[in-house]
Amino acid sequence: MWRSAPAGSTVESASAVDLTPLLRHRLVFVTGKGGVGKSTIAVALARLAARRGLRTLLCEMDAKGSVAARVGVDSLTFEPRLVESNLWAMVMDTEQSLREYLRLFVKIPLITKITPLAAVFDFVADAAPGVKEILGVGKLCHEVRQDNYDIVIVDAEATGHIVSQIAAPQIVGQLAGVGMLRDQTEWMLKILEDESTCTVVPVVVPEELVVNETVDLIQSIRGQTKTAVRWAVLNRLEEPLMMSSDESTWSVLRDVLSPEVSESLRRATSERQLQREAVTELRENVGDVEFIVIPEVGGWSEEGDVEDVDAVVLQRLGEEL
Repeated sequence: MWRSAPAGSTVESASAVDLTPLLRHRLVFVTGKGGVGKSTIAVALARLAARRGLRTLLCEMDAKGSVAARVGVDSLTFEPRLVESNLWAMVMDTEQSLREYLRLFVKIPLITKITPLAAVFDFVADAAPGVKEILGVGKLCHEVRQDNYDIVIVDAEATGHIVSQIAAPQIVGQLAGVGMLRDQTEWMLKILEDESTCTVVPVVVPEELVVNETVDLIQSIRGQTKTAVRWAVLNRLEEPLMMSSDESTWSVLRDVLSPEVSESLRRATSERQLQREAVTELRENVGDVEFIVIPEVGGWSEEGDVEDVDAVVLQRLGEEL
């Protein structure tokens, strides 16, 4: 699979002048706490890149099947599959990645049965931190290095795992000291640490717990790695119902609305106020991150509405970018 640029594109690659700064990157990790719409954003971003003329690889790291469902195929494998014009999709498989690494860099011929080797690898990986993670991130970096695609967009691990994944080459390189493995980690780090090439895009919803976890994530990435975090997607933001929330406004409403409707409106307005406070806290604690705002879209959790939700998110991303 680590090969020359794929065939099948029907649109020529876009020139850099047509692209926004985010889509000029070669490797984009989309991450976030479970349930925030991470996969939805990753797929929409990949579709946007493809429709703007970029040969795009979309990789799902946790193999839960979310990407396959959203691109309209039954399943995906380690071998990239053309799912739309200019858009290929795959799922990460560390065993397959190990097989390719041994064939390409250690010059071991194609292994038809890798189970015994995998067992040894599992033993080594348990003793040496970062070994399993480097097979995933190394595969993605290799695609960038070989220019197989214009952009690689990753539906990455959740916030609890992404830092260890992108930090893996640094950790393994320090353990390796010298030699071939150290050389491999060095070119990976050049990609991951180049802010014009690679970036992490957290997805966050305006809830206190998610905001706090996202702030910790961004601080951890910046503290433990040199990978850039320049954008974040602020997802499912409710539009304000009223321009004013003072008591005089509510006094007027109580005179013209039924108690039930008035109370429902007050609760909805209060929820939006809590969202605004969470957004303010987020902006104050993450420094120079630029936010891509996606409004609340009905049907996030309903399978029947997946296509409608994806279409709206794709449209809004196109407007934002």
